[in-house]
Amino acid sequence: MLTTDLIERILATVPNRTIGLIGDLFLDRYLDIDPARDEPSVETGLTAYQVAGVRSYPGALGTVLNNLVALGVGKLYPIAILGDDGEGYELQQCLAKMPGVRGDGLVLTGDRRTPTYTKPMYGDRELNRLDIKNRTPTPWTLEQRVLEKLDDLFPKFDALLILDQVSEANCGVVTDRVRDRLTALGEEHPTRFLLADSREQIAKFRNVCVKPNRTEFERAGTLRFSRPAFCTDGENGITVVTPTGERTAISAYPVRGPVDICGAGDSCSAGIACAKVAGATHEEAAAFGNLIASITVQQIGTTGTAPPELVRKRWREVEHLGRK
Repeated sequence: MLTTDLIERILATVPNRTIGLIGDLFLDRYLDIDPARDEPSVETGLTAYQVAGVRSYPGALGTVLNNLVALGVGKLYPIAILGDDGEGYELQQCLAKMPGVRGDGLVLTGDRRTPTYTKPMYGDRELNRLDIKNRTPTPWTLEQRVLEKLDDLFPKFDALLILDQVSEANCGVVTDRVRDRLTALGEEHPTRFLLADSREQIAKFRNVCVKPNRTEFERAGTLRFSRPAFCTDGENGITVVTPTGERTAISAYPVRGPVDICGAGDSCSAGIACAKVAGATHEEAAAFGNLIASITVQQIGTTGTAPPELVRKRWREVEHLGRK
């Protein structure tokens, strides 16, 4: 399915492309705890963990963004809501350091918290995650600002990725109103590549490609999507399902040793989008997404990325295994 020429074409094309992203932009904050420095708390007697380092990255929608940056996409426009708080400031600092990322689509407000995943790393072991999310409906005024950003920026995009991360309905960026507008844009621009990923609402998307995992796809029942679906299934790869029900299985690339699947689906989405804006078929795009995911899952303790040099190295490994 993949060839060296196709991979080189993708990597050569994406620096000249513009990709938009809309959805829930989180701050991923890693607290690196040194177990050798544990000390008892005088007040409680409990162990006080000592943080030796803090690492912050854009998460959720930002994980897709990280991977698109690493793959070399020329211009990237995230459309998201950030709180006027410390986490929002920290997240904006992260974004400012990322080449090609434009801040025109960010909506800043004092009415919402910046969604944050705090991940304490006790040595090489991740402890219970601490989540900050908005659990009340997104105000109409913020929805309107998001829609205005979307309408203003959409003409620039060669593709648009949608990430509906927040499980609570209408509490994130992709509310019913925003989804309706995305449906309309998909209908108005049938050749533009739009790809949606949603934890709870995948069956509600219309006129866009979707990327559910196997469980999410089965939960949608017999519903037929109006554009192809990329149904992911971990180490089994991706099944591309057409609106008429035809299925093509795209095998995953085997990996050895320990794996960390955190962010693998997001890196796969980035790979699929890069392939599509370079003119690949849906099946070729799925294979490229699998290749990217096979790289990022081998990066332990972080949400990994796959820059071009790692893509080429991994492809050489895959080709070598295929010739055996």
